[in-house]
Amino acid sequence: MREINANEITKAIARLCVEANLHLPCGMRERIEQSAEFEESELCRSVLGDIVANVDCAAELGVPICQDTGMVVVFAEIGQDVHIVGGAFEDAVNKGVAEGYVNGRLRLSIVGDPLERVNTGDNTPAVIHTRIVPGDKIRLTVAPKGFGSENMSRLKMFTPSAAKEDIVNFVTETVSLAGSNPCPPIVVGVGIGGDFEYSALLAKKALCRDLNVRHPKPLYAEMEQTMLEEINKLGIGSQGFGGTVTALYVNIEKSPTHIAGLPVAVNIGCHVTRHAETVL
Repeated sequence: MREINANEITKAIARLCVEANLHLPCGMRERIEQSAEFEESELCRSVLGDIVANVDCAAELGVPICQDTGMVVVFAEIGQDVHIVGGAFEDAVNKGVAEGYVNGRLRLSIVGDPLERVNTGDNTPAVIHTRIVPGDKIRLTVAPKGFGSENMSRLKMFTPSAAKEDIVNFVTETVSLAGSNPCPPIVVGVGIGGDFEYSALLAKKALCRDLNVRHPKPLYAEMEQTMLEEINKLGIGSQGFGGTVTALYVNIEKSPTHIAGLPVAVNIGCHVTRHAETVL
């Protein structure tokens, strides 16, 4: 049994909150820059150049890439041989979020009640997804999620008779309905299978997968490419100015499901789809 002090978790979460808001994940900046090569619209090429310049300025000046510093989503894989001492795990995570956002001068965007709308003043609580896994380590992934893109997400309970084309069309339709609202070029996470809520979790996890890693199963890797091609035929373009690059990539995560259902969730991320992780 390995002991990990709750203070270590708090420090790690605070650092990751700041890091994720100031720096894009590895390869994102380059993907945005490279996408200009395939953009046929001169205006949209200019917009993509402005986006890259904004990313570079944020890193140089130590300020957030986007003014919406998001609702913090934490994916935690906790080894079953870990004993957390010095406090409760979720308290440690939320303390880290508060420290990271307040001391890091990040925008505080969370209200304590969805209808009364009073700001909590420290961007807590986080949305925490915890899995118990083999081992004696803790892997923490912090993914601040802005709501301009989150608000454009959808979920549909298909029947098992749905074809691959139906799923591709649903994802493409979701992006079409979103238009310029999620600040394209976007990233699209798709969750297929599970049940109602788990398909949405899969879609959110899909946004955190390395952009250069395609799904290991050829069926889904092919669907990722098909979805990307169909989305980029929509003509929405960067910031909605009508170009050929609307999405940077599409990631699919899948799970077993019930014989009577086929849940599909689409979680849209903007060009500032952020996440950072560490292992304790």
